[in-house]
Amino acid sequence: MMLGRHRGGGSPGAFMSGNAAGLPGREAQVQNQRGRGTGDGLAQRHARSVDTGTFMRKQLVCAAILLMISATLLLAHDLFLKLDNYFVPANSRVRVAVLNGTFAASEGPVAADRLLDLSMVGPTQRHPIPRESWRPAGDTTWLSVQTGAPGTYVIGASLSPRQIALSAEDFNGYLKEDGIPDVLDARTRAGELGRAARERYQKHVKAILQVGDLRTRAFEFVLGYPAEIVPMTNPFFLTVGDTLAVHCLVDGKPVAQQLVIAGGEQGNIPIPEIRARTQEDGVARFAIRTAGKWYIKFIHMVPVSGDSVNYESKWATLTFQVR
Repeated sequence: MMLGRHRGGGSPGAFMSGNAAGLPGREAQVQNQRGRGTGDGLAQRHARSVDTGTFMRKQLVCAAILLMISATLLLAHDLFLKLDNYFVPANSRVRVAVLNGTFAASEGPVAADRLLDLSMVGPTQRHPIPRESWRPAGDTTWLSVQTGAPGTYVIGASLSPRQIALSAEDFNGYLKEDGIPDVLDARTRAGELGRAARERYQKHVKAILQVGDLRTRAFEFVLGYPAEIVPMTNPFFLTVGDTLAVHCLVDGKPVAQQLVIAGGEQGNIPIPEIRARTQEDGVARFAIRTAGKWYIKFIHMVPVSGDSVNYESKWATLTFQVR
């Protein structure tokens, strides 16, 4: 019975019976050491149990964080054409990353069968880029293009529409995170925040690169995509402190009061995003506050009725570099 009390947390001395107290000194010492050893073993097992519990709690917290990050990434699904360097030599092969996710990383490849248009505009004309130049690999798609004579070039890609169904919570979060506040406000006013949504979306992307030193006017060429951003001046004339004006088109027409977002990276450091609204002529302006790789983007979304979807969106991105 005394042993049971010790295992329950009694002192080592409680392990000794009355007879043990009369043992010769050495035997009593051994008996006490055994008692202490038993207590130490329990303490060690308790410590291991606590460590295991702490480890499991940390694992659960990490899993929860990863789930939140994954949910955010699922909503952040922009499409960009991004070059390691937008200043390239004439008559050279250039590799372009097709980033399906964010400007920093791609979450998945884009199959070539989704392409409605893939073309490049050089100093003199527009010509198609062969579909076999568009190659998915892992989470990223890589596009290989061949430059010619010096000048400013534009690469463009237009994807076929797709549909997605989202819960009310996911759709509202996507509207907030991806910069579509007008639709979110309209849902709020109409009391539709609890309504799930089905959306048809299509994405159209461009990159402007400078081949050699000669600046030409390809930057202003309109590719005719359902959503498109066209600079009003050559981005490769820009220096830090200048303002870039861009024309935002939807179905070939200027779109007024469209929210447009600019951002990018300088080295591996993100450039904080800037937001602006287009004027009645569809023009938005951004101050170029730092050198680096820049993007400009917008998502034009409208509600639809009498269709298989509730909303239709048209996405446009444009990338370039400022030295």
